[in-house]
Order: sequence, then C-alpha cells, then structure tokens
Amino acid sequence: MNSGSTLARWWVQMDRPGVRAFFISMAALSLALVLALYSGVAAETGHIFLAAAAALTALGVAAWVAITLVPILARRTPLRWLAYRIEYKLMRGGWLYIGSIFVVALAALNTGNNLLFLILSSLIASILMSGILSSVVLTGVEMECELPEHIFAGSPVFALIELSNEKQTLPSFSLRVEGQPAGKTTGSKRADSSAILTRPVYFPYLPRHDSARQRVEIVFSRRGVYRQDAFRIVTRFPFGLLQKSRRVKLPLEAVVYPSVEPTEEFFEILPLISGELESYARGRGHDLYSLREYQPSDDARFVHWKATARSGSLKVREFAREDERRVLLIFDPSLPAGTASATPDAGTDRFERAVDLCASLAWHFYESDALLQFRAPGIETPLAPASEVIFEILRFLASIAPVAASSDSNLLESLAAGPEVYRIIFTSHARGNIPSSLWTSSYFIFLPSL
Repeated sequence: MNSGSTLARWWVQMDRPGVRAFFISMAALSLALVLALYSGVAAETGHIFLAAAAALTALGVAAWVAITLVPILARRTPLRWLAYRIEYKLMRGGWLYIGSIFVVALAALNTGNNLLFLILSSLIASILMSGILSSVVLTGVEMECELPEHIFAGSPVFALIELSNEKQTLPSFSLRVEGQPAGKTTGSKRADSSAILTRPVYFPYLPRHDSARQRVEIVFSRRGVYRQDAFRIVTRFPFGLLQKSRRVKLPLEAVVYPSVEPTEEFFEILPLISGELESYARGRGHDLYSLREYQPSDDARFVHWKATARSGSLKVREFAREDERRVLLIFDPSLPAGTASATPDAGTDRFERAVDLCASLAWHFYESDALLQFRAPGIETPLAPASEVIFEILRFLASIAPVAASSDSNLLESLAAGPEVYRIIFTSHARGNIPSSLWTSSYFIFLPSL
C-alpha cells in the first residue's frame, strides 16, 4: 500500500515533457551509435558510400538531439549547484599521499611489476573519489543564521546556525561552518572587527532533503555594529586529504548594545543621583509639579489664585505622584577645542566608560519603571515610560562616537528651556562653560573625570 501511494505521488509530480524528451533523446542517441558502428563495419568491408551515409546520418541525429532536446532537458534540470565556486586546499596528509603515489609510480615503472601498477591505480582512484565525494557533499547545501534581537557587550548570546540539504537522494557528512572575515565594523572605534562567527560549527551528518541546527555561543567584547557578508562551508570528507570549501553569501548585521552591568562608577554616583532626584521632587512645592493654563475639564479646586492674579489668566496646579520619577538623560559627545587628551587611548577608554555608565543608568531607570527621556545630537526621545524607549536609547549608544565641537553645537544651551525634569548630563565641557540655570536641576558627569 505504501509503495503504491509512493508511485502514485511520483506519477502525479513527474515532469512528463521532460521525461518524454529524455527517452526520445536516449533512443535517438542509441540510433546514432548503431549507425556509427555500422559505418565502421561498412568501411572495413569496402562499402565506402554506405559508410559515409551512415556516418553522416549518425552525426545528423546527434546534432538534432543537441539542438532540440538538450535545451529542453537543461531548462528542467537544477544545474545551479554546478555554478558553485569551490576552493581547494591540500592538507598535510594529502601531500604525503601524493608523495607516496610518486614513489609507487617510480617503482612500478622501474620494475614493471603488475601488482605495483594495480596499487598505483588504486591510489589514484582513491584520491579522485575523494575529490568527487567532497564535491557532492558540498553541493545542494544552504545556510541560515539567526541572532537574538537584543545583544549586550560582554554577555553571551546564542546564535542558531541551520544547514539545509536540498539534495533529493544523497546526505552530506562532516561539514564545518566558518565565518568569513568581513570589513571593519562601524560605530565604536574600539569595536572588534573580526567576524561575527568566531569559531567553527561542526555538523557531522546532514540528512537528504532535510535540515540540521546547531546553537553556538557568541560573546561580543565591545559595543558597535558588527557586519558579516559571507560564511564558508568546509569539508574534508571522506579521507581528510583534501579540504574543500564553498562561500555562502549571507549578509548579517548585529547591533551590540553597551554593557548594562553595574560598574564602580555606577555604584559611586547612584546614591548621589537618587538623593538629588528625591530632593528635587520635594523642592517643587510638596508634590507640585508645574503650573499650566486652565482647561474646561480641570477641577476648580486646583486653580492657583496667586499665579492667576499675577498673570491675568487662570493657572492650574499639576501634581506629581510621589513614586513618579521624571529623568532626562543627556549625552554630549562633543569634545571642546583644547581638551583633546595627549594620550588618545586614555581618552577613548574614558569615553567608553561614559557610554557604559549612561547605558547602566538608563537600564536602572528602566528596571525602576521611571519616566525617561534621552537627548543627544541626532536623537531626542519623548518623555515616556522607560520600557518604551530603552532599546532605542541603547541602539543609539551602540554606535555613538566622540565628535569635535562645532559652532552650532548648543546642546547644553538648549537645555535651559527644556521640560521640568531632573537632568543627568554627560559632557566633556569644563565646569565654567556650563549654563548656571542647569546647576540646580541637573547632575553633571564630566567625561575627563571618569
């Protein structure tokens, strides 16, 4: 019953025009072979005209098959595997094997011993079969790679490597996936420029018309945007004499966030920030957050009559919840003129520590469910629950780099007219260049002091 259903499914899925063209071409080529044999016999017996006619007819039949039937079969045959570019590398064992072939060949030629010729032919056949089998193992194999959505520097993550064998009849053995080095990464200048996949992944067996998966642990040492354009599938099957590899084009990008693990600087400034944040909230008039214009839906009990009398329009008090914390994180990557470090490596390390500290603080406010806003050149998030903006902030910090200060760089000056929130400001500017209006509502972290 099972064989009958298999034959029925095969009959339904069969490419009938292709099968018909195949059998016609085989019959025509068989006829051409018979005519060629007859031509040879006729020439030996002296029938020159019959031999010539048979030979011309055989050539005509073969040409007809090549012109009409071969293109039909080629269009129905998956020949894309033949276009794979295979790279070869002879291993140390292969060099020794070839050396032994030359030794046996010299001995066979000098002695004329048939046994040595038999051994020589077996050695040559073995290395030829090794090349053929390794090519068959590499053909029809495709690759996919999946990375986690969120990756933090220094924290291990698991990538999923999947190999698919598209061959209908033959499995593949002993495959190894390696990362092909790509160009330099963007973002942090100190980001590692090596491939995303830093160690090979081994697949001992890949079934026919099936797939296999492997999970591999990857650790990115530094933040940045890592890119890789291709991978290599390598095999030494079956004897390990010859290594063959095939390049698989698979563009892959990994955005690695800064580390959010608490550092010494984080534990030093967190109590200070928490204390100033609480005193700032209390200093606004016992839970009074701000004054705004009266709206028809407002309760008359919240009208601030003194402010109304001074301004001439109705003013309403806004209150903040006691557990509500509003924080504005500002990261100023500009380096003022004359503040460049004499040792660039030290300045870069300080900048990286500042980025990690900023990411740790943002993650802290995310875990404490605070209202968070982030500002830097090129980005300004809305004041919203930290869970809604945290990954946008981390994604920006993954690629931020120090820049030279320009005349239109007025990030700190624009903060004086900002919203009534507590500000945590990362900057390289000197204390004397800080606007005085920011000192009472801000906590400054100076990059040169880290």
